[in-house]
Amino acid sequence: MEATSIADLKRIGRDELAEQLLKTKVVAVENADGTTKQEKIAIVDVRDSDYVGGHLAGCLHRPSSTFSTELDSLIEELKDHDKVVFHCALSQQRGPSAALKYVREKKALEARKRIASSEEDELLYKNVGTKDQEVYVLEGGFVEWQQKYGNDERLTENWRKEVWEED
Repeated sequence: MEATSIADLKRIGRDELAEQLLKTKVVAVENADGTTKQEKIAIVDVRDSDYVGGHLAGCLHRPSSTFSTELDSLIEELKDHDKVVFHCALSQQRGPSAALKYVREKKALEARKRIASSEEDELLYKNVGTKDQEVYVLEGGFVEWQQKYGNDERLTENWRKEVWEED
């Protein structure tokens, strides 16, 4: 199995993500078979105590301090999502690290599922999706996001301007 590194992770800018989030709320995606479905994007915020002052609308808060212990359940929870975007405050350390752990563990679980030989093994891995998923890191993290989209209630929840104002 090839090793994935932080350098292999895709980045997504705040404007591109904002556009995709707004679009998924109103536009269905047409599949090759002619059916339509809503594209599912998950945002995973791994900030710890610095989670105060707002967050991307609908994000999952999985603090970096406990992220590794929740990884298997997160993979199961996100198995039906098309895209998963990780971030922290600046997306320089915690966000990319969490994304990397997610990608590596997902690949390992999928590999074990493919070679499962017994019914018992298959049951063990039944909740591991095999769906191709795009995994990203939000460029600039929440700090950059809130500078432009903090007061946009369609995209950001619980934003508190006073937390982000410079003295």
